[in-house]
Amino acid sequence: MNYEDMSALLEIVNYCNERTQSKDIKDFPGSFNGLQIENNGTVNKIGAAVDAGHIPFELATDRGIDFLLVHHGIFWDPPTPLTGSNYRKVKHCMDHNLAVFGSHLPLDCHPELGNNAIIADKLGLSKVDTFLPYESQDIGLITDCSYTRDHLKSLLEKLFSYGIKSMEFGSQNPERIAILSGSGQSAVEHLTSLGVDTLITGELKQHHFNYAQENKLNLFTCGHYATETFGVTALGAEVAKKFDLPFEFISTDCPL
Repeated sequence: MNYEDMSALLEIVNYCNERTQSKDIKDFPGSFNGLQIENNGTVNKIGAAVDAGHIPFELATDRGIDFLLVHHGIFWDPPTPLTGSNYRKVKHCMDHNLAVFGSHLPLDCHPELGNNAIIADKLGLSKVDTFLPYESQDIGLITDCSYTRDHLKSLLEKLFSYGIKSMEFGSQNPERIAILSGSGQSAVEHLTSLGVDTLITGELKQHHFNYAQENKLNLFTCGHYATETFGVTALGAEVAKKFDLPFEFISTDCPL
């Protein structure tokens, strides 16, 4: 396909934009959801990775991927000059015809493809509400729970193979579970007012241990990276099926 014919790439980009509802979901200042690096229009294989890093880019092109979905894109606030490692990873994409599509908050809170929704589904938890509004869009999920805290912990340990950290000071039989993939720092202080004493998230700060003790909360941290592998994988697999293309998730084994 020559450079003038961008139809294959643009058709996939348009599908991703529509599927993630990227125009309707505001994201953090400086972030950009959508096509971040284009290629010559050719798409032969779909890939997904959590981070837009040089190593994921190299792994993707080594495996024949020319359209890569990422959760953490290359654009944030403030703008980053294209020097050093930033220059090298963008140059790698240019040299290897790798298109990069980023989707951050849209792939956290999406009701089907979102990290929160998929985590809930894998744990057998039923959605009952959302919480934590950002620019009029709730980014967290609240679910019903019909089993004990110990059973919930065992399910989390199976789902997140790198291990979890638990602060268990709340109910042994939590009835409502809050889920917020990635960083859960903004969610903790809202739990009590929501009638929730249990949170599943990616990462927290040290002071949340004392906060959990003092406010009788169960806090489970399962890894920022680990809790955000689900959305890009689900979207990538769906896109590949839609356009009859192979798909592969690029794991970087991040322990954080």
